[in-house]
Amino acid sequence: MESFEIAKIAAETISEKLGEEISILRISKKTTLADYFVIASATSTTHLRALSDEVEFRLSKAGLDPSRVEGVEGSAWILMDYDSVIIHLFLKDSRAFYGLEKLWADAEHVDFEIK
Repeated sequence: MESFEIAKIAAETISEKLGEEISILRISKKTTLADYFVIASATSTTHLRALSDEVEFRLSKAGLDPSRVEGVEGSAWILMDYDSVIIHLFLKDSRAFYGLEKLWADAEHVDFEIK
């Protein structure tokens, strides 16, 4: 499966579970770290965990398992590493504090359509 498809499935899943401020950044021209970041906000730690669980479930149905998941228990930031796509799920305050979109301001913001 191509990197953008992984990112899009993640973004659609987050949207279906009422995640907020969903962004896809193409970072492949800026780093070898990954091809895309998916960044989204949750309204509570319970919501954050639900988003993470559902993304992992949907991508596992497509035959993909994360290489690593960080920050799961009681965290304000969950990072899900799918090698070519890294998914960042934040509580709103943590997202503002870390400012990934500002750090990666020169990355391409990718438009995507939610089904």
